[in-house]
Amino acid sequence: MQGFKRKLVYACAFELLAIGFTTFGLAVIAGHDSGHSTAAAVASSTIAFIWNFIFNGLFERWEARQAKRGRSAGRRIAHALGFEGGLVLMLVPLFAWWLDIGLWDAFVLDIGLIVFFMVYTYLFNLLFDKIFGLPSSAMPVA
Repeated sequence: MQGFKRKLVYACAFELLAIGFTTFGLAVIAGHDSGHSTAAAVASSTIAFIWNFIFNGLFERWEARQAKRGRSAGRRIAHALGFEGGLVLMLVPLFAWWLDIGLWDAFVLDIGLIVFFMVYTYLFNLLFDKIFGLPSSAMPVA
C-alpha cells in the first residue's frame, strides 16, 4: 500500500489508538475528569492527524533523497523525535488552555505523554511497516 491511501490508514489507526491512550492518561494518571480528558484527547488527536500528514510527507520527501534506503533504528528514532517534537510545540499551549494550567505545568503534564508517544510512535511505525510494507520512499532503488 502506497501514497495517500497508506497515509490515511496510518493516520487513522494511529490516532484512534492515541485518543484512547490520551484519555486514559489525562483522566486516570493526571486526575482530570473524563469529559475534559476526552475533549483534550480528541482535540490533540485532530491536531496530530493533520500534523501526521504534513510531517510524514516532508519526512518521506527527505527520505527519498537519501542514498541509503530502508528504515534503520536511527531513522525510525529521528522520525519519532521529529514528529513528537513538532507535536509538543502545538499541544502544550492547547493543554494549558483547555485544562486551565500554566504552560510549564502543561509541559510537565505532557512529559509523560511525550515519552509514551515517542515509544508508541516508534513501535507503531515498526509494526505498520511489517504489516503493510515500507513506503516507496524507503524501498531500494531498482
